Parts: sequence; C-alpha cells; structure tokens
Amino acid sequence: MSGITVVLLVAALVIIFALLAAAAAGKLARLDGATYPGALTRAAAAFAAVLTLAAALTGSVAGALTLLP
Repeated sequence: MSGITVVLLVAALVIIFALLAAAAAGKLARLDGATYPGALTRAAAAFAAVLTLAAALTGSVAGALTLLP
C-alpha cells in the first residue's frame, strides 16, 4: 500500500472511533436525564476529545520517529 492510502485509512478509522465515542456519550447522557442540547454538547465534547487525543498521539509518534537514526 502506498503512504497516502495508509494515511487515509487511518484517518477514516479515527473518525469512525470518534463518531462511536460521541454516539455513546450522547446516549449515556440522555439515559442520565440530560436534555437533548446537553446530550449533544457532551457528544461533541467526546468527539473533540478523541480527535485531540489522536492528534497528540500522532505528534508524539512523529516526534519520536524523527529521533531515530
């Protein structure tokens, strides 16, 4: 596989995981008694958190790989 294919597949996988986490957070918030706007806010926060975590992991791995000889 070429490099761009791997990057696109990993990006798609990260977005799918972020959507799943957001859906789970929204559903759990709704079951906890939150209003629809409150549940949507929690879902959006979970989505953003997963994307932020993926970006931080990517940055740290890329930084570590540049240190290798």
